[in-house]
Amino acid sequence: MTSRWQGSPDLVHPRPDWRGWLRILWKVPVLLAVNFGSLALLLALRLVESPLFAPRRPLTPWITVAVCRASLAVIGIRRQTRGQPMAGRGAGVANHVSWLDIYALNAGHTLYFVAKSEVAGWPGIGWLARATGTVFIRRDRREAGAQVRRLAARLRAGHRLVFFPEGTSTDGLRVLPFRTTLFAAFMGEDLPPGLQVQPVTLIWTAPPGQDRRFFGWWGGMAFGASLLAMLAHGAGGAVTLVYHPPEPASGDRKALARRLESAVRDGLTARIGPPPD
Repeated sequence: MTSRWQGSPDLVHPRPDWRGWLRILWKVPVLLAVNFGSLALLLALRLVESPLFAPRRPLTPWITVAVCRASLAVIGIRRQTRGQPMAGRGAGVANHVSWLDIYALNAGHTLYFVAKSEVAGWPGIGWLARATGTVFIRRDRREAGAQVRRLAARLRAGHRLVFFPEGTSTDGLRVLPFRTTLFAAFMGEDLPPGLQVQPVTLIWTAPPGQDRRFFGWWGGMAFGASLLAMLAHGAGGAVTLVYHPPEPASGDRKALARRLESAVRDGLTARIGPPPD
């Protein structure tokens, strides 16, 4: 998870024009107020929630849902869904296109992300991720056993997890092979019965006139330039989340990962066609 996918030429977002800067000037304070104002509310509520309901969090995740829905609306991204998020225990797995994937997935229902450890140190985003219960892991074989045990503990607590098995983000035009290590967290004998894993396809649609990879973030692309481009664009961008039927978390983890990968890839191909060479 420490490397960035390099399989497509970097997309260079043009500098915002005057209209773009006007959008940035009003969106930034609104987003800061929504995200960090709600963070203060969440932390205050956690003081009550933690001693009463630990390790479960029945209240504060709904603040995260509301924040993500509001943030997408402010940025100018329309969110659409196909299918239904699963209601039972387990996890979701999705293709990874952008840092905005976190907002898109969190806006649907209560869940907890599994993210690379570097995210914890990102200014602003790292604080939000820690406060909302993100599980941070390192892609290190020596720590694989400990990582699996941490995820299993969260599953036993009833937390619905979500992670990106590709291990990196892409241009949104393809799905990379799923890495299988984290799937071992769902195969332990001491886990609650009936765990499922739901594949989710994220399909990002660029605003009119933009490169169709507009929302992607990969390779050597700078986060700051991507952030400015997301804030500067007008209306017209969209993300569609396709919720596929969940799979039982049983059997061989590699076979399970292949089936989930196939479902996610088929969902993307059905909408945008096969990836470019």
